[in-house]
Amino acid sequence: MDTQTLPDNILTTQLKKVVNWARRSSLWPMPFATACCGIELMAAGCSRYDLARFGAEAMRFSPRQSDLMIVAGRVCIKMMPVLQHIYQQMTEPKWVISMGACASTGGVFDAYATIQGIDQFMPVDVYVPGCPPRPETLIEGIMAIQRIIDEEGLPPHGKRRPLQLAIEPSYSPAAQPMATGLTVDGKAI
Repeated sequence: MDTQTLPDNILTTQLKKVVNWARRSSLWPMPFATACCGIELMAAGCSRYDLARFGAEAMRFSPRQSDLMIVAGRVCIKMMPVLQHIYQQMTEPKWVISMGACASTGGVFDAYATIQGIDQFMPVDVYVPGCPPRPETLIEGIMAIQRIIDEEGLPPHGKRRPLQLAIEPSYSPAAQPMATGLTVDGKAI
């Protein structure tokens, strides 16, 4: 059929592009939040940051309904078998975001009971830095996974390797307000 004879309300594209667009626009995260990073994960889902713009607002607490695991916070040795079991129950293809210094490297908890990076036990696709990382940085990590889905699409069965991308924060913290002229018991401080 000639393209000049098509009506104005018909759009032509490749099926692969439509499938990739639908998959990247409907990521369903499985949160595994154990510490202060979990608070920032919750903030990312609130109206100020609005993960719904990216189709990732439907947090699923069932691994069989999720395709994106967000590990936020420290993970101890006793939690790791549970985390691995949840990861194995997720449907393929699946992605993992390691959110915060504790999930990525163990953070300040250099102890025998704290896992020094979850990438020792499961493949990590995106590392989101910070202690705790801001919601904007988590959103950048989700957008990085969306870009990979758009470019690569479905990985061949059994051929998927972790992406291991590190996100750099794109914000600069504002200067903190300084109080001037404060007095305590008549003395300026």
